[in-house]
Amino acid sequence: MKQYIFGYGSLINSASRQLTGQTADAIPAIARGLCRYWGKVDESYILAPLVVTKGKGMINGVLLQVDNTQLSEFDLRERGYQRIAISARDLECQLSLGDTDKVWIYVTEQAIPPCAMSPIVQSYVDTVLTGCLEISEQFAKQFIEHTIGWHHPLENDRSQPKYSRVAGVTNQHRIKIDILLSEM
Repeated sequence: MKQYIFGYGSLINSASRQLTGQTADAIPAIARGLCRYWGKVDESYILAPLVVTKGKGMINGVLLQVDNTQLSEFDLRERGYQRIAISARDLECQLSLGDTDKVWIYVTEQAIPPCAMSPIVQSYVDTVLTGCLEISEQFAKQFIEHTIGWHHPLENDRSQPKYSRVAGVTNQHRIKIDILLSEM
């Protein structure tokens, strides 16, 4: 049996994943039956990360093969979320999953909308979209299109990032991200 995490936010970014010790290849994938939001897991968040709920939608992300030790490390990183299994039949990817393979995703029951006290922060957006751009510009556009809540408060914290796992983001990425977001 192999097991995977479906990463749909900062885990798409290889440099951000490495901060948790994950260096495995990321396999681009699409998961159906899920909705991705800008939101919070609970009121303790000072910024609004991405959250996923079950629903009538689809999200893109990456599959990351993990062992039990790595899974425990990601459980700590994703504290506050619930880890649930998703069915291979709800996934589209180049990977051939076996009957005993498990794919995990971190979800929440409901998305608490961002607000002025815990906004979407640009450093987090930059980290996630840099990861998307590692795959392709089309992947980044699909991410933007299938993420709900871009209208919520956004704080440009690029000069003093509030997101603690900013990684791999260059000025070239920021320029491309600004262009992609302006096309929304």
